[in-house]
Amino acid sequence: MTTTRHRQHWIAFSTIVIREVRRFLRIWAQTLLPPAITMTLYFIIFGSLIGSRIGAMDGFDYMAYIAPGVIMMSIINNAYANVASSFFSAKFQNHIEELIVAPVPNYLILAGYVVGGTARGLLIGVIVTIVALFFTDLSVQHWGVTLSMVVLSAILFALGGFINAVYARSFDEISIIPTFVLTPLTYLGGVFYSISLLPEVWQKLSLLNPVLYMVNAFRYGLLGTSDVPVVAAFVIILLFIASLTWYALHLLKKGTGLRS
Repeated sequence: MTTTRHRQHWIAFSTIVIREVRRFLRIWAQTLLPPAITMTLYFIIFGSLIGSRIGAMDGFDYMAYIAPGVIMMSIINNAYANVASSFFSAKFQNHIEELIVAPVPNYLILAGYVVGGTARGLLIGVIVTIVALFFTDLSVQHWGVTLSMVVLSAILFALGGFINAVYARSFDEISIIPTFVLTPLTYLGGVFYSISLLPEVWQKLSLLNPVLYMVNAFRYGLLGTSDVPVVAAFVIILLFIASLTWYALHLLKKGTGLRS
């Protein structure tokens, strides 16, 4: 009996994941191509044109220095956007109700969407990394830190996208958080600079930005340099993941945004 239930749960979970992956692969021209073009422009403008005037940063060529940040920026943006748009579309088209009333635990519904968003974030990360290799040489210094950081960051922002989709009542509200919260945090998260260049007050304020820890831990994995302690980055990201997971499951249990 227990084996049968586990099999049913596995079928439900894998179905959600496969549907999510097929969705963003089917519309690859909207999901995979734009980030590659945008990040290529970042490398050309900030790396080649502006970077040649800036020179080295933390002992690295500027193009190599910003590459980890640009890769991480593309991962978190796409992991977030995938879950936010997909789950809200399910609400908008009213087929989320079939999933909610099905004998599928809430944690499997959440896990299915998060894995789908994480898959898109990681695939975009691979694409942008390939683009980056046309502009600079990258060699991984710490494989464990690099791989675990990209996966944890994608999971964290996929959870954020899920919560955004639960609260959203229109497609316009899907774009509010990325525009007014995610984008500023990303650009102020040390993607294009080291916080050691900032005045002391702004350095301390920057430490409140979770994206700073993701970018720097990932940069440490690739280049071996970071503005923040790597252990602290992992602790902060795991705490955020635990908090957002609990909150997302709480929203599903209450039926917030799902039941009229």
